[in-house]
Amino acid sequence: MELIRAENIVKTYKGDGVETTALNGISFSINKGEFVAIMGPSGSGKSTLLHILGFLDKLSGGIYTFEGKDATKFTDLELAEIRNKKVGFIFQSFNLLSKTSVLENVKLPLLYSDIKDTFWNKMAMRAIEQVGLSHRLSHMPNQLSGGEKQRVAIARALVNEPQIIFADEPTGNLDSKSGKIVMETIQRLNEEFGHTIILITHETYTAEHAKRIIRIHDGQIESDEQVINHHEASTDGFKK
Repeated sequence: MELIRAENIVKTYKGDGVETTALNGISFSINKGEFVAIMGPSGSGKSTLLHILGFLDKLSGGIYTFEGKDATKFTDLELAEIRNKKVGFIFQSFNLLSKTSVLENVKLPLLYSDIKDTFWNKMAMRAIEQVGLSHRLSHMPNQLSGGEKQRVAIARALVNEPQIIFADEPTGNLDSKSGKIVMETIQRLNEEFGHTIILITHETYTAEHAKRIIRIHDGQIESDEQVINHHEASTDGFKK
């Protein structure tokens, strides 16, 4: 089932009388349950594309269809609802509240939902369990490793049970060992729990955890291929 369709997406920025084209005619589709990596060097347009797909920015031209509907026609209220209920974000910088426990950090998106607060603890604990951090519920961020912080951020992205998770350079601030555990966690969300995942990265090893890689260069798609050397998700390493 098709979840996302981008048709000839264009994004231009204007400043000081100069027009800069970040995306120049991007077209592809992503089905429900896919794990797609969008790769490209710095300045290639990959983060701009993620912001458009995640409803954080608006396109300048083309058509973006989400769940069969033209995303450019969504009202501000509809966009806010989609961002809260159907989309989860994982960023490079974790964005955790420093004086708040793991459980409370993961519950944050529920504050802006219409879900009754009696369900919040159960939902947050289930998301934390999915990333293997049930033994860290009451820990504060400064008591966690970088990899654990990112897994808390992943749990927070999961808590509303979104249709799709956007991960923007999720291993960018991590050492290789922590990065591997984080990528295996994200991969497991796709393979075991069926989440659709769009990953932004410039690292080949990180991208190869996905099942498909779209390469972007100078705002255009260079290639769109299935991953042959797909990494198997490991089941160990969660208690470290």
